[in-house]
Amino acid sequence: MIDKALAFVRERTGIGEGEARTIAGGPSFAYVFGWVLVFLLVLEATTGAALAAFYSPSSTDAWASVAYVQDQAALGWLVRGLHHHGGSAMAIVAGLHLLQTGLYGAYKKPRELTWWLGVILMALLLAWAVTGYVLRWDQAGYWANRVEVGIAAGTPVIGQQIRAVAIGGNDYGNLTLTRFYALHIVVLPVLITFLIGVHIWLARRHGTTPTVARETAPAEPRWPGQSLRTALAMAATFAALAAYTANQHGADLAAPADPSAAYDARPLWYFRWLFELRVLAGSWEKIAALAAPAVVAGFLIGMPILDRSPSRAPSTRKPILGAFIGLLALIAGLTVVSLTSDANDVELGKRLATLEDRGDKARALAVANGVPSSGGLDVFTTPPMYRARALFEQRCKGCHDAASKDRKGPIIAPGHGNRAWLGGFLAAPSGDAYWGHTKLAKTDAAMKPVELGPGEQADLVELLYSETGAADAKTDARDRGKVTFDKACTDCHSMEEGTPGTSAPNLFGLGSREHYFSFVGNPKSHLHMGPDSSEMPRFDKELTLAERDEIAGYLVWLRTATAADVTALGPL
Repeated sequence: MIDKALAFVRERTGIGEGEARTIAGGPSFAYVFGWVLVFLLVLEATTGAALAAFYSPSSTDAWASVAYVQDQAALGWLVRGLHHHGGSAMAIVAGLHLLQTGLYGAYKKPRELTWWLGVILMALLLAWAVTGYVLRWDQAGYWANRVEVGIAAGTPVIGQQIRAVAIGGNDYGNLTLTRFYALHIVVLPVLITFLIGVHIWLARRHGTTPTVARETAPAEPRWPGQSLRTALAMAATFAALAAYTANQHGADLAAPADPSAAYDARPLWYFRWLFELRVLAGSWEKIAALAAPAVVAGFLIGMPILDRSPSRAPSTRKPILGAFIGLLALIAGLTVVSLTSDANDVELGKRLATLEDRGDKARALAVANGVPSSGGLDVFTTPPMYRARALFEQRCKGCHDAASKDRKGPIIAPGHGNRAWLGGFLAAPSGDAYWGHTKLAKTDAAMKPVELGPGEQADLVELLYSETGAADAKTDARDRGKVTFDKACTDCHSMEEGTPGTSAPNLFGLGSREHYFSFVGNPKSHLHMGPDSSEMPRFDKELTLAERDEIAGYLVWLRTATAADVTALGPL
């Protein structure tokens, strides 16, 4: 029994025999795929090492580090693109290698171990791609990984354990990234490199497997015929990969991962056949997702056992070849159907376009403003006055936006509080743009238009404008305006700090940041509109001091802003 086992190992591994240094049947481009894979592996290692120098495997820094490489590091887009698309190239070349060896019958005795090792390597290469895709920590990588881990979590008995080990906690976070990072840059590279070495050693021991038609052709040395063909194939592969990378300007990068946002999750393209199979399976999707890979792997592993005839002639292998080609055709067909279905889905296209725009915006903001230490998702908060504008949208826009159907107060827009605005207010306080939509405007307590001579009116405007703290206020006009104010306005208003008016707001610091801060906090204060005259709610309980100050700063900025300035800030 032991002797038979040792004989089996010696026959399959060639231990004790010399390495085949000739090419049976002569050189051919059919034999280049294995060495092209080795070349791509070296390329992945080289570019991966360069990327690792910039990458930070944490949920707060991962996206930012990838965005920096893609958009700011010198030739970072090229290195990242070669690494990203190199993974796809490995999947394609590995598939062609699998097809070529299967068609040539290279799985037959004594090459069973070589074939099985190749199937295992194919699975590990795909796993390698999965562990790398999530490291981007963008919407595409994050949600694709959730789909893939979800499929694995459906494994009977050990599914939840697989999920727990993969994500490192109750949900995705730092431990998820560090575990996938360790797998991607340490565990899988070491394992794959070792197995590829064994695979090559076995393949060289047994020599190449020519087609049946070339079996009788004389063997030739590997150099120069086969070596030159291999070098040419490597060069062509790199040229195609570099050209594609340049055309794509690296690799795509979506917006930072956002667990709360809806996303049309899709796996990597080489898993699209499985994704489509799940769609077709309907309520049986989990069973299909688990059974299909098992069937494919089982068939590939079982080929040397099912086809035990020594003949490699296609005519004697019709059943196994038909099943092999049919299986690969089915996988290719499902992949095409899935990609085509998405391409023809108009609504999906619109959603993806929106997501692409959001990703472009995030990257542009990262370049312009950097990424906050709180995480990539907060890059959207980096535009000037983002938080103030967001608060204004949430708390103020409904009552103060010109287009609001529920407007209950003055229009707050670019130019609010400048000389023109103040002049218009004095001329028609209850006008539509001012207090016209308030309940106060419809009562006897409403402020009457100020009717002064043109000079006095302009001086009064300058006085009020100077209270904002504007640097361009005219001192002489302001002083004259103070005289006019004392003559025409003190019956209702006060301009002394901390002194309420008799029946109207105190105008000290009107339009300044401090004034807005106080007014937003409590417009019902005796210094402002009074407890019985203001429809505006107080926000000193709902907004923090910092939030009120941000809104106040935004209102001050609006005084000198134009509509173009607001547009330039971009959408929220």
